[in-house]
Amino acid sequence: MEGAPKKHSAVDLFKTDSGLLQSKELYQYILKTSVYPNEAEVLKELREITATDEGPLMSMLLKLVNAKKTIEIGVYTGYSLLVTALSLPEDGKIVAIDTDRETFELGLPLFKKAGVDHKVEFIESIALPVLDKLLEDPKNEGSFDYAFVDADKNNYANYHERLLKLVKVGGLILYDNTLWGGTVAWEDDSSLDESLKTVKHVFVDLNKKLASDSRIQIAQLSVGDGLTMCVRLC
Repeated sequence: MEGAPKKHSAVDLFKTDSGLLQSKELYQYILKTSVYPNEAEVLKELREITATDEGPLMSMLLKLVNAKKTIEIGVYTGYSLLVTALSLPEDGKIVAIDTDRETFELGLPLFKKAGVDHKVEFIESIALPVLDKLLEDPKNEGSFDYAFVDADKNNYANYHERLLKLVKVGGLILYDNTLWGGTVAWEDDSSLDESLKTVKHVFVDLNKKLASDSRIQIAQLSVGDGLTMCVRLC
C-alpha cells in the first residue's frame, strides 16, 4: 500500500558495523586503540569471521574473577568461547552448549592452533536440558565462575534461574543483545516486523526482571548490541 511505513527487519537493525555506537569513525578508533593491539592472532582470525567487539571486556572480566570453570550458551563460530579459553588457566574448563556443531567447527581449527581446544566441552543440544542435568548433581551448584548467554532469546529468563544456582556467589553472568538494536527504548514498535517485535518485548521484560532481582547486581553496557553483566550476590 502506497504510503505504508516500511517494516524494520533484522537486516535493517543490525547491518551497521558499529553496533549501537552509530559513529563508524569512533568505533574504528576504539578498535584500533584498545582491541587490535592486544588481540591474539587467533582471535583476529576468528573475529574476521564473526565481527564482534566484546572480546577485550570479556577477557578482563574473566581475569578479574579468576575464572576457571565457565558455561557458554550459544557458541556460533566460537569467538567469545575462544576469548574465554585463552583467558582461563591451563586446567580451566568451559561447558559450551549450542544446537549447531557445524558452525562451531568453522572456528575449531583456531582453538587447536592456540592449544586451548582441550578446555572446551562442546555439547550439541538445546540448553535447558543440559542445565537441568548439571543441576541434578549437587556438586555443580555454585561451582561455575562465569556464564555467557547468547542464544534462544525467549529462554533468557529460564536460563537465569538455573544459572543463579550454577554460578557461585561473586560469579558473573553475562547476557548478550539485551538492547536489541536499540528497540527496547522504542515506544512505537509498529515499524518492526513481528519476529523483531516479539524479541524486543522479551528483552524489555528481561531487563525489568534483572533490574529488580535482589539476588544480583547488574550493569547494562551499550557495547555491541547491548551487554548486561550480573554479579551473583546471594
